[in-house]
Amino acid sequence: MRNLCVLIVTFALLNAGCSQQYSNRRDFHLYLLAGQSNMAGRGKVQERDMQTHPRVYVLNQGNEWELAKDPLHFDKPGIVGVGPGLAFGKAVAGYKKRVRIGLIPCAAGGSPISSWTKGGYHDQTKSHPYDDAVRRAGAATQNGVLKGIIWHQGESDSKPERAQMYQAKLEELIANFRRDLGDEKLPFVVARLGDFYVARNPHAESINRILENIPGVVENSACVDVSGLTHKGDVLHFDTRSSRELGRRYAELMIKLERRE
Repeated sequence: MRNLCVLIVTFALLNAGCSQQYSNRRDFHLYLLAGQSNMAGRGKVQERDMQTHPRVYVLNQGNEWELAKDPLHFDKPGIVGVGPGLAFGKAVAGYKKRVRIGLIPCAAGGSPISSWTKGGYHDQTKSHPYDDAVRRAGAATQNGVLKGIIWHQGESDSKPERAQMYQAKLEELIANFRRDLGDEKLPFVVARLGDFYVARNPHAESINRILENIPGVVENSACVDVSGLTHKGDVLHFDTRSSRELGRRYAELMIKLERRE
């Protein structure tokens, strides 16, 4: 009987700890992961990418929180892999020792920026990228506070007729996110397209110039340098090592923006 009582008390204490896990919204810092396949991740998943961090969570496809491990995304289940998100989350947790980190994966492989508008539809993933991201962010913020957005996208817009409209569309996207998510100064970090991709597609350089210039035209934004990062063999997607490094670079700039506030 005594052993049974001990088990009951232990179970009750464990349940109490779980119920309090997200009781303080201010101590659960959330980040939206948006863009196309290089944000979703196409790197090969290795053992270390399956290792969780006790303070880094992901909002899964069912809008439930669980400890984060790769792959985070579910845009194209057959090919999704390691992206920058998990490394970003772990790096941010390293900067912020006293809070939990929540990742909200919303990238859609192959999506042009034109699909990242209200009502926009992306046929490859049968999704509404912008609307889905806002909806998932709304669900996530019931438990925490949205602290920023990281964005990697532009390969699909590396064409003459699309590149010339890219800056206006990106500025509009950032403004829409900030307005619909209730924070006019929400930190927004972009990243250049891979140098390997630009080398084979000259129109991608136009996209990179726009991305590099975003911090000069959009308040509280930054652009990640991707120098030295390599592809997985397809001259399109970052490999696993580079995806992790990209995540760490995103984290460094995100923290700098947050400390400015």
